[in-house]
Amino acid sequence: MKVGVFDSGLGGLTVVSSIQKVFQGAELFYIADTAYAPYGEKTVEEILNRCINITSYLLEKYGIEALIVACNTATSAAIKHLREKFPFLIVIGTEPGIKPAILNTKSSHVGVLATPATLKGDKYQLLVNELSNIKKVTLYEQACIGLVEQIEKGEIDTPKTFNMLEKWLKPMKENGVDTIVLGCTHYPLVDEVIKKIMGNDITLIETGNAIANRLKLLSEEIGHTNQGKLEIKVCYTGEINIQMIEKILENKNIEVRKCNI
Repeated sequence: MKVGVFDSGLGGLTVVSSIQKVFQGAELFYIADTAYAPYGEKTVEEILNRCINITSYLLEKYGIEALIVACNTATSAAIKHLREKFPFLIVIGTEPGIKPAILNTKSSHVGVLATPATLKGDKYQLLVNELSNIKKVTLYEQACIGLVEQIEKGEIDTPKTFNMLEKWLKPMKENGVDTIVLGCTHYPLVDEVIKKIMGNDITLIETGNAIANRLKLLSEEIGHTNQGKLEIKVCYTGEINIQMIEKILENKNIEVRKCNI
C-alpha cells in the first residue's frame, strides 16, 4: 500500500505519528510544503492549486493509492475538488473535532484554536451549524496568527510562544472553557504549553487518531492486510527543522530529503 500525506510543514507529522501506531505493511510519503507555508494565510485558490500539484506529484512519482490531506485549512479549501479530480484515490481530509468537543464538554463552553482560513472556511461554518443542534454550547474561536511559524522553527516552549498562547487562552479560561479543539495539525505540538496555561483538567481534542483509524478501515476495504513494516519518507519543499521531524516521529531512521514541486 502506498500512502501520500501532506501539510504546509511539520504539523501533519502529528497525523503520521498516529498512523504509525495502527497502520502497517505500507510505504508512506510525507510532503512538508514549507516553501508555501503557512497555508492558513493564503487564498483559497492558491491553496487549491497547491493541493492539486502535490497530489499529482505523489501519484506520478510514487503511485499512491490513498491521500491524506493532513491540514484543516487545505481540507476546507480543496477536499471536494480533490475527490472529484482523483476519484480512484482514497482521499481523507482533516476537520476540527467540533463534534467530540460538544459531546465532551461539561461546562458547555468550548474553545477552538485554528488558522484564520479554517475559521472563515465554508466547511468549518457548515460543521458548526450542523452540530449546533446536538447540544447548546458557546464557542470561543481564536485565530492563532503566527503560531504555526513558531512551531516550524521548533520554538515550542519559548517565552514568545507561551505569551502568544496565554493571550489567546486567557478569555477562554475566564469563561470556564473545559474543552479545546486543536483546529490545526500543528497545534498538538504545543499541547503541554496549553495545559500549563489552562490547567491539566482541560480536554484537548485533536484528530490524528481518528484519521489513522479511517485510513486503516478504508484500506482494508480495498484488500490491504495491514501486516509488515511501515516505511516513512519525508520530503520538504523549503526550509525545515529536521530535529523536529525526528522528535515528532520518535525515529531517526527516516529518509528526509528536499524535493521540487
